Amino acid sequence: MKKLNSLEYLRLSKTKAFVYNLEMFFCGIPGWFKSLFVSLWTLIKKFIFGIKDECLDIGNTFKKGNWAVKLSFLIFGFGNLYYGQILRGILFLVFEIIFIVYMALPSGGIYWINKVNWFMTGKTIGTEQGGYKYNPVSDTYGWVDGDDSVRVLLYGLLSVIFIVAFIATWRMQVKQCRINMEIREKGKKIASAKDDLKSLLDEQFYKTLLTPSLLGILVFTVLPIIYMIIIAFTNYDAAHDGHSNLFSWVGLENFNSFTDFGVGGLGTALGEMVGWTLMWAFFATFTNYFAGMFVAILINKKGIRFKKLWRTILVMTVAVPQFVSLLYVGQLFTQQGVIGSFLESANLLPQSMVQQNQMSVWSNPVSSKILLVIINLWVGIPYTMLTATGILMNIPADLYESSRVDGATSVQQFFKITLPYMLFVTGPSLLTSFVGNLNNFNIIYLLSNGGPTIKELGTVGGQQVGHTDLLITFLFKVTTGSGSKYYLASVLGIFVFVIVALLSLVVYNVMPSTKNEEDYS
Repeated sequence: MKKLNSLEYLRLSKTKAFVYNLEMFFCGIPGWFKSLFVSLWTLIKKFIFGIKDECLDIGNTFKKGNWAVKLSFLIFGFGNLYYGQILRGILFLVFEIIFIVYMALPSGGIYWINKVNWFMTGKTIGTEQGGYKYNPVSDTYGWVDGDDSVRVLLYGLLSVIFIVAFIATWRMQVKQCRINMEIREKGKKIASAKDDLKSLLDEQFYKTLLTPSLLGILVFTVLPIIYMIIIAFTNYDAAHDGHSNLFSWVGLENFNSFTDFGVGGLGTALGEMVGWTLMWAFFATFTNYFAGMFVAILINKKGIRFKKLWRTILVMTVAVPQFVSLLYVGQLFTQQGVIGSFLESANLLPQSMVQQNQMSVWSNPVSSKILLVIINLWVGIPYTMLTATGILMNIPADLYESSRVDGATSVQQFFKITLPYMLFVTGPSLLTSFVGNLNNFNIIYLLSNGGPTIKELGTVGGQQVGHTDLLITFLFKVTTGSGSKYYLASVLGIFVFVIVALLSLVVYNVMPSTKNEEDYS
């Protein structure tokens, strides 16, 4: 499609300009994905060449380093101790001793790593199966614990991470030793422990503040994600719980279920759920956004009295816990609920629902989806209203005054001043709201519980798929109950992660907040 210059674009009518912008948006999608994959490939190349450069640097360090540098290749912190950095040297040496002791213990790192049988299809995670065994002392049969696959896999993973940390620490202390050698050769002073501590509270204070946060991200975010990905290559479920029955590696078998498009196939179910999940996220995000903005503009409008009262009334929905309010509102629309029974008695239900004996709003797919979006408006408008109120108060008043002098109407002011400013400021927030709605478990589960059931699909992973099931609610279903399939939940979790990551990267790179920052500075 030909790209118009500024003069050609200004000559277009409003309708043609809208169509042109829409066409440019969809035509640009392949380019965004292309740039995304190019960026990923660039990162991969940088990573590979980075490893190559590191290996060359390590070789040069050993070749050109003095005896203290060479000895630090074996003894952590030796170079630091040699050059007077006692605290650093002791810390590095203690870390090496802890690593060696942990790995060499009978039930240490090597023990757990060997028990995992990493990705060996058909092999169990753990080697000793628990079971009932005869006790000659008591002359009875009793349960004897064996390995726990969950614990074995976790400890094995932690041991591998410990090895990676050991290699990174080894590289860091060797590099520091070489730098100290170069500083000494130039006749300059090497930083002491006192200088290090002073630096961490001054010019490197950012490291002091970021370290706890990064450790928290590694422990509570990165580690669970890695563990979830590994579980996707096993048969971990209720029948193979890892304690009474060890689970084993199955390779890519779980991912093959994506290609099953028959009745009860995961591929068919995913098509239904992904379509509704994206539709739900779109409507739930943008209806809340524009409705909340409209309410904020209305309340802030000159001449509106009792502004604080209206804001307080709206915020009341935020003050009540969603678990309580959503359960109550959901019950109102059941066949026995106040609103549901009124609709039935007043013959206000559509004839198509009555003919199919769907006497509740929640028993019809279309009405369920519409009602979910409407109730989500009731829950979400106050949040957007509060955010928009603060932003509207910070839009320069002279912009409106100048446009008013030029003859701009209220509608023109909204589309030319208010909306662009709002989108610029709230762009990242809008993106996080969209991602949050992709995983909006509360509203779907507490109101419709994913129903009504799609009977044509049969059962998928031992569970029935509903018309209003999001990926996250179905993931919850397959991990609860007697037939829990944790491996399937892990596969779905990876699928959700990929969708969210791709959408976030593409949308973030086309937002005004990142592309036109100078326009609002």
